[in-house]
Amino acid sequence: MKDSVRCGLIQCSNPINDESRPISEIQAAMFDKHIEWIEKAGEAGVQILCLQEIFNGPYFCPSQDTRWYEAAETVPGPTTERVAELCRAYEMAVVVPVYERAMRGVYYNTAAVYDADGTYLGKYRKQHIPHCNPGFYEKFFFTPGDGGYPVFQTRYAKVGVYICYDRHFPEGARCLGLNGAEIVFNPSATVAGLSQYLWKLEQPAHAVANGYYVGAINRVGHEAPWNIGKFYGSSYFVDPRGQIIAEASEEEDELVIADLDLSVIDEVRNVWQFYRDRRPEAYDELQEMTPAAHLVGPPAPGDK
Repeated sequence: MKDSVRCGLIQCSNPINDESRPISEIQAAMFDKHIEWIEKAGEAGVQILCLQEIFNGPYFCPSQDTRWYEAAETVPGPTTERVAELCRAYEMAVVVPVYERAMRGVYYNTAAVYDADGTYLGKYRKQHIPHCNPGFYEKFFFTPGDGGYPVFQTRYAKVGVYICYDRHFPEGARCLGLNGAEIVFNPSATVAGLSQYLWKLEQPAHAVANGYYVGAINRVGHEAPWNIGKFYGSSYFVDPRGQIIAEASEEEDELVIADLDLSVIDEVRNVWQFYRDRRPEAYDELQEMTPAAHLVGPPAPGDK
């Protein structure tokens, strides 16, 4: 018997590529652009919706400009509550990624999760913060997350969140599975020439290794004045067998919809007993190891 949940992802380009404009104006334009797509999702019967990383603005992390601290807000807060209000009319649970201001001078890359009746269920704060070329200088803007890997019981399914750079780390993906996630959403902002060759490798691998669905979201277009590359979209859903079942284009604003049959999770886990056969008592070294710290054998030529 099918246990189906209709899920949606929105990938969207930034309508104002002019950093000289007030931040509030840039954010309002991006929010207003999303309203149409959120309503389309609701009208299409989407039950769980996820937006892209820091959905209500550009990906400002190439700037290293303190001006962008103004973009942060409380969570829950005005933006997340407005999205939840939109979704409440459609009985649609929603994941809302925004820039969070926790206190003066402390900021997080955060996703708020709301249930279908608009109830705030909690938040996930991005755990792994990159600081690398070209232009992903996130440690300037974000404190590493401190809330673990929560899973949220929505009306329709148990949902986990992993944000962008998190996807390169299998440990947190496993934690989400152990905490009961049936669907994991990964809102992202990533450009061609950097991560595209990994985009359809890592997240299908997480889905297979952990026996759950993954919804991967990436924005589209170029964002001035930084122009670090093309955000290549290609948002998709992948099932617990690693098969991509719905995918967006690389170029266009788009709503991706897929009906996720949760009974497939049982089918897969009945065959691949990864949760039964894992050996946590044998992994103590993970808490202590640094790269190559436990290398055994003679040094390679040239090593000292």
